[in-house]
Amino acid sequence: MAEAAKIIENTQRDVNIALINELSMMFSHLGIDTNEVIDAAATKWNFINLRPGLVGGHCIGVDPYYLVHKSIAAGHIPDIIRLAREINDGMARHAASMLVKRMIAMGARIKGAKVLILGFTFKENCPDIRNTKIVDLVVALQEYGLVCEIVDAWADPAEVHEEYGLTLRADMPTTADYDAVVIAVRHAEVVAAGAAHFRYLLRDNGVLFDMKAAFGKGDSDLRL
Repeated sequence: MAEAAKIIENTQRDVNIALINELSMMFSHLGIDTNEVIDAAATKWNFINLRPGLVGGHCIGVDPYYLVHKSIAAGHIPDIIRLAREINDGMARHAASMLVKRMIAMGARIKGAKVLILGFTFKENCPDIRNTKIVDLVVALQEYGLVCEIVDAWADPAEVHEEYGLTLRADMPTTADYDAVVIAVRHAEVVAAGAAHFRYLLRDNGVLFDMKAAFGKGDSDLRL
């Protein structure tokens, strides 16, 4: 009973986030800013204020699979839970596609383009890299021919390399050498640095992709 309670708690959050992520995908095609819509909807007292993004970690991104497996073994296919997982697992590829499309629209190069990814842990202000979906984002961008650099002061570089085979930058870049900067994890120091700091790192026609809506709409070129 206790384990079932834990699993449905995480599954409920996964399904709720999947709805927001699917709305984000839909709004991106309609040219509507998802976070502005959520801000308006949140003025209603009983609205659940969730934001679009990657769903990783060792609980929400994993527990629903246990429930789906157990349910199918017992003879029932849990469609909503299964589809929610597919939506959330596909969010990294959706984000990569959004970035590439905006870079093309702004005249930035694609093949060989340098992308700075801010954040690697699965959530903000936390060193936990278990089941982080930033890996999926990196893979998706690499498939487009982009070259990714990752900065995260919270993550252990040795652990990241051992677990995922990726190398973290030791320090924050200081030169305008990037075709895109992606705010992937809303660490406190990232927010404190301000959008202007990250714009400075961009080449002409570069794209600032604020995946976490850390700054206002007008401060970035793209948000989920």
